Amino acid sequence: MVDDWFEIKKRYLVKETIGSGGFGKVKRALHIATTETVAIKVMDKAKLGADLPRVKTEIKALRSLQHPHICRLYEEIETENKIFLVLEYCSGGELFDYIVEKDRLNEDEARQFFREICAAVAYMHSKGFAHRDLKPENILIDEDHRIKLIDFGLCANPDAGIDSALATCCGSPAYAAPELVSGRKYIGPEADVWSLGVLLYALLNGFLPFDDDNMPTLYKKIKSGKYDVPEWLSSDSTFLLAALLQVDPKADNHASIIEPPLADQRPPLSR
Repeated sequence: MVDDWFEIKKRYLVKETIGSGGFGKVKRALHIATTETVAIKVMDKAKLGADLPRVKTEIKALRSLQHPHICRLYEEIETENKIFLVLEYCSGGELFDYIVEKDRLNEDEARQFFREICAAVAYMHSKGFAHRDLKPENILIDEDHRIKLIDFGLCANPDAGIDSALATCCGSPAYAAPELVSGRKYIGPEADVWSLGVLLYALLNGFLPFDDDNMPTLYKKIKSGKYDVPEWLSSDSTFLLAALLQVDPKADNHASIIEPPLADQRPPLSR
């Protein structure tokens, strides 16, 4: 019987599960030779099924992208039944949980995080990749309180170039650009910029600019480009959000905004 874990156990001391998803689990582990802590993403090929190409895309992106704010891939090991990705370990957990714990970030801390996120995304784009699933759940914090971008399973690397039109609607609906939810073709970097705007809004406010349990209603809100501006936001933050959250990515005008709601009218950030 094939032991899919043989190569892993030769080099790593596998510890507890630190994450799980539809495709597998993430384990904390120690590299035996160096005692360095790593994260091992374990995926079952049988469960992947038609999503196997997504994993191959993720591996391609991780091999190609070497940046201080992108989670590093140390090695990948493929066996008869499983795929193991040995990744940089980030002890600070998800940015999502950090935002929820703090309710919202002050502008100084949000600025630091957002600058690092933008640096990683700009680097990705320069290398021909668009992420297409930017959200706090796909951003980790390391032991030095630095951002690490993860989860490249939905990224695009068009053969015709980064500015070529894409048609696949993917990612999390609340972070999706209007052109995606409208079913139109879109440019990957432009869609990422919209998601960055939603992400910055979540950092500064602790809730989302466009949120609804009903998908058609959520899509209508996104396509309108109208969102609330809480009173605690500075004019600089308001201006930057408006520049990022533009319904028409080709236009120079800013997105529409409306007056802030009462504090108890907006739900906190949720998965």
